[in-house]
Amino acid sequence: MNPHRLALYWAPEDSDPLHARGSTWLGRDAATGATLAQPAIDGIDLAQATADPRGYGLHATLKPPFRLAHGYNAARDATAALAARTAAFDLPPLSVHDLDGFLALRENAPCPALQAFADACVTALDDHRTPPDDAELARRRPERLTAPQRDHLSRWGYPYVFEEWRFHVTLTRRLTADEKSVLMPAVTAFLGEAPGRQRRVSAISLFVQPAPGAPFTIAERLPLRG
Repeated sequence: MNPHRLALYWAPEDSDPLHARGSTWLGRDAATGATLAQPAIDGIDLAQATADPRGYGLHATLKPPFRLAHGYNAARDATAALAARTAAFDLPPLSVHDLDGFLALRENAPCPALQAFADACVTALDDHRTPPDDAELARRRPERLTAPQRDHLSRWGYPYVFEEWRFHVTLTRRLTADEKSVLMPAVTAFLGEAPGRQRRVSAISLFVQPAPGAPFTIAERLPLRG
């Protein structure tokens, strides 16, 4: 396997009702690659409103997508080593939030283990990351970032890591106020009780993008064994 990009994500297990409901909302199952029929929302083009997150699949970012410096197998081995020394932990219940204009699932209580997990994913795989080129850095609009975010972009290739990171499972693009007034209750009702269920973070999911512009799919789930 030689994907264009690799990412380390949290994603609900295939057996978790959130996987089925959330994937249907987005219109694609990242585990199988299948296109799914989305719910009909009066007055809203849901396919358009979810186009961006659909390409990445239902997930929360731990280490954002990066081009591989040493190939998939080396990065996979480094991820497996991280998983082997990381203990599984409880994820707080999730619910739908407005995150800077996007709708996303976020945790309802602080979770230090979750922050530590994301931090470890950023650092442990960084030797396997090809640094972004000037065009990739420019797309991050560094002039709009804070000084710490620019520092992270320069050092880690992404501005929203460590203290700037927020767990979130993206459900839409950025919405207008009118769109949000329709879609927030719609997605809350559609997901139902699934986000608030008790669940463990018990694996790191390796998502791969086979070619530029292609959708991400789940290549492997590496169990936490620490």
